[in-house]
Amino acid sequence: MGTQELRKEAAHGQTSTGGGRYHRPSMRISKKLSALGAFFVIAAVVAGCGSSIAGNSVATVAGNPISLQAYNHWTYIAAVESAAQQTGEPVIVPKSPPKYTSCIAQIRRDVPSLKTTPDSTLKTDCAEVFKEYNSEVMQFLIEAYWYQADAYKLGIKYTTADLNRDFSKAIKTEFKTKAALATYLKSAGETEADIRFQVRVSQIYSKLLKRDEVKVNAASIAKYYAAHESEFGTKETRDLHLVRTTSLAKAKAAYSALKSGESWTVVAKKYSASAAAAKNGGLLTGVSTGEEEAAVNAAIFKNPVGKIVGPIHGLLGSYVIEVTKITAATQKTLAQATSEIKTLITDQQQTAAETKVNNESKKNWGSQTLCRSTYSISDCVGYKAPATTTTATPTTTTTVPSTTGTVTATTPTSTSTTTTTS
Repeated sequence: MGTQELRKEAAHGQTSTGGGRYHRPSMRISKKLSALGAFFVIAAVVAGCGSSIAGNSVATVAGNPISLQAYNHWTYIAAVESAAQQTGEPVIVPKSPPKYTSCIAQIRRDVPSLKTTPDSTLKTDCAEVFKEYNSEVMQFLIEAYWYQADAYKLGIKYTTADLNRDFSKAIKTEFKTKAALATYLKSAGETEADIRFQVRVSQIYSKLLKRDEVKVNAASIAKYYAAHESEFGTKETRDLHLVRTTSLAKAKAAYSALKSGESWTVVAKKYSASAAAAKNGGLLTGVSTGEEEAAVNAAIFKNPVGKIVGPIHGLLGSYVIEVTKITAATQKTLAQATSEIKTLITDQQQTAAETKVNNESKKNWGSQTLCRSTYSISDCVGYKAPATTTTATPTTTTTVPSTTGTVTATTPTSTSTTTTTS
């Protein structure tokens, strides 16, 4: 694996583990919390407890730390999933920024072909991978704090009994046998506790969204249909031959040739001002009203199939046309469009709810989210975007996987120890 491949390792896409597996879309919590949280649990009160960032932490939310240990673990998991996309590739973890001594040492140990590559080159590669992972990992961990804190602040309850019920249901849905679950956990580096936490945080997030849920009823569907009726139908379209010439004389000659039995292929090749039309006999398909200039449009839509019409004088030249097929307009009734409209309104409401939850959580906790400069992202107080460079870097959005080992962390309400098995 060369140095460029190290950069590619960070740019992996969205993953679904397929049948009999736990589906894992984007890491971003605000997108329906499809991935796991940071393993912190709401405690008794929501209150800040200082603003300093401990040496073993990458950030604090309302004074409560996101540990470096937990952060490194999530970055490791991101690397595991990235490496899984390239069979046989080692798991490269961009640890110890900004010097990346651990990352460089790991590359030299695990990638023999790069053993003698200069430190400066490997450091650049580690930095690129770190950049891709960091924004997703930090955003995920921070938002997990925010949403759980919001739920507590609003009095939203999610009990152990609720979790046990929902966890059991999720496991039965996703894994048909205990063996299938065990296989998945081993390959992903997860534990059942990881899945339990995903279920818990997902349900909390859903409860936040439901605060603004409005039932989609017949009246709202009818109102939407009335305002967007044209979207539930299709316009009449026509297929035709069209030859545009540069002069009225040529259009008359083309018309006469067609009336005398010459084919459109021959006539278009001889008289058309368009190279494309000259090659295909001037054939146009699926033309709807308004696509051609006014005089031509009128001729297309008022004449029957099979009638050669011309010359037509237009702004761009003189034309000869013949309609070959008419496809009638269609229109769904309200009854026919109801299911589609219900889905559209539901999706709109979901998007609006997600935006509101995200904005409210940032308003509530953003000013209390402090990050160490190396790990800072736009959700952190005082964040400054890095200066742009001309160096080509991957643009694929990193999807950080939703797995952990045994990791615990803190909410904006309490402090707990962190442990990890990775």
